[in-house]
Amino acid sequence: MTAMNSSWDRFQNRQDAGRQLLRRLQAHSLQDPLILALPRGGVVVGFEIAVGLNAELDVLIARKLGAPGQPELAIGAVIDGKNPETIFNESLLKALHVPRTYLEEEIKNQLEEIDRRKEKYRGRHPDPRIADRVVILVDDGIATGATVKAALAALQRRKPARLILAVPVAPPDTFSALSGEVDEAICLVLPGDFQAVGQFYDDFHPVGDAEVIQLLEEARRRNQDGGF
Repeated sequence: MTAMNSSWDRFQNRQDAGRQLLRRLQAHSLQDPLILALPRGGVVVGFEIAVGLNAELDVLIARKLGAPGQPELAIGAVIDGKNPETIFNESLLKALHVPRTYLEEEIKNQLEEIDRRKEKYRGRHPDPRIADRVVILVDDGIATGATVKAALAALQRRKPARLILAVPVAPPDTFSALSGEVDEAICLVLPGDFQAVGQFYDDFHPVGDAEVIQLLEEARRRNQDGGF
């Protein structure tokens, strides 16, 4: 496993971050990798990598489980799939005395949102094959790591040949912990003063569903036409 720092400490935008990550991933260009991006911002980063590696691009849809009365505070995460993967922050669950009934309802609500997004992003296209492939999980940055940890656990259960985590920026301690969950981990910037992912981008505008759908359709069209 390798974690890499870059001399850059900012990115122009998500496209710039994706192109910089691509340089670290060129060695996998002949291995028919699958780029799995976490929507929405991760798809913009992942598209640049898929273009550069002539690789298939798809999404892995994850949803944060919000705390009671504090929806932005992650008490866990849930990932799509035939058997959805859930990861919990046990210390937060205990400290906040989260009722089991609340947790069950929150999981149900987030799974419904995952189904909605799968229909919107993937339509009738089948889920990508993961088993026995090199899989590169991409996002536009990591904050708490709860969602990425759940995503990695779900992917490991699907038996990829090799699992790689590639992100532009993350807190050092969080990234170090996640590195133990994969065969290779790449992060361009590991700042000691991390506060939020957006602080390391000049342009970190919200990515809408329309942009995600456009990029996924463009990636599928290029594959059907014989490559990028």
